[in-house]
Amino acid sequence: MTDPIQKPPRKNPQVRTVTPTQPPMMRSRAALGLSAAAAEGRFALQTCAECGAVQYPPRDACSTCLSSDLPWQDTSPVGDLLAETTIRTSTNLYFRERAPWRAGSVRLDAGPTVICHVHGDVAPNARVRLINRLDRSGQGVILALPEERTPNMEDDPQMRAMSSDPKHRRVLITDARNPNAPALAKALADAGASMIFVGEAEQWRPNPNRDTLSAIQGVEVLPLDVTDTKSVQELAGEIGGKTDILVNNARFVRPGDVLSRGDTAFAHDEMEVNYLGLMRLAQAFGPAMSSRTADGVNSAVCWVNILSAAALASMPGYGAFSASNAAALSLSQNMRMQFRPSGLRLMNLFVGATDDEWHQHLPPPKVLPPAIARNLVAGLRDGLEEVYCGDIAKDIRDRLRAGAKVLEMELSMEGGQ
Repeated sequence: MTDPIQKPPRKNPQVRTVTPTQPPMMRSRAALGLSAAAAEGRFALQTCAECGAVQYPPRDACSTCLSSDLPWQDTSPVGDLLAETTIRTSTNLYFRERAPWRAGSVRLDAGPTVICHVHGDVAPNARVRLINRLDRSGQGVILALPEERTPNMEDDPQMRAMSSDPKHRRVLITDARNPNAPALAKALADAGASMIFVGEAEQWRPNPNRDTLSAIQGVEVLPLDVTDTKSVQELAGEIGGKTDILVNNARFVRPGDVLSRGDTAFAHDEMEVNYLGLMRLAQAFGPAMSSRTADGVNSAVCWVNILSAAALASMPGYGAFSASNAAALSLSQNMRMQFRPSGLRLMNLFVGATDDEWHQHLPPPKVLPPAIARNLVAGLRDGLEEVYCGDIAKDIRDRLRAGAKVLEMELSMEGGQ
């Protein structure tokens, strides 16, 4: 049984922060399919379209019939642990710093035998359940878990290294005025976050969320305006060195397409908050977080952007807002590239239409704050890079995969009605 991790003592500021290291990250083009599935928390393997043989490791031709048609498909993750060993030293610095490290081989019920990491609670020769997760280099790796849940299993060092679990970590939520802020703070507190900083712009203005936020244990409301570079830099100077997870929920939304608006005032505000606000946060908080990804139990682990599903496809009636979110998505992808060498993960949480006054005229389904909070915590615990919250976001994802041009044409017909 895994021992629960303990809250770390206050750090000695005179002690040097450990330099981040990475596990091996080189993969073949075929193997990147494993990483793509891991980014969404799916266990998928190549399955031959000709003979149906499940493949592992990833390859360019079927091991049975030599067909090159090997689509990735969700696969049963259950199997038997054949053998296991504990690695106590390594030529790779990342694993040497984290030894001992358990590894083994598992024969899947689906057919192939997989070399994988092994959770500390897995008994020899036991039935196991495999999960596909991103390691700190951003590549998909497989971890064998006990078939049934065990106490404190998420505190296993190997499992925690592949997640962004908020337990004992300090979180910054950027917008206290967003209706989802109280739900996010409560969910993170329940998940074990040790401190939750919440940024509030224009503190002289009444904020209906302030009392609710202040009542949550561990929450501290601080001044932060993502449209003001000085405000962002001042807060980064105060808490940037102890922010382990940053949740950017700041947004500005107004209905309106390009031709229906008489000027660019609202479009300017949308870009100022949704795109440039993200850039200011990245420039102020990104370097400090990237330098602390090997800082022990409460190391910096994840940057979260809560984006509209309109970032994926322009939504009728919200053209300018869609453009600002598409710009934010493109920026977040560039941030992910820059975070990758340090092991800092970036997670995009896409949400459909939310239940607020700016989406009042849209029909259900709509996303409520508790659903966003649940998906946020689940995505952090699973170490994901892409999370889709609500039926609309998931439908857009599926329709994009089926045919991006078809989706564009469908949405354009809806917008023209």
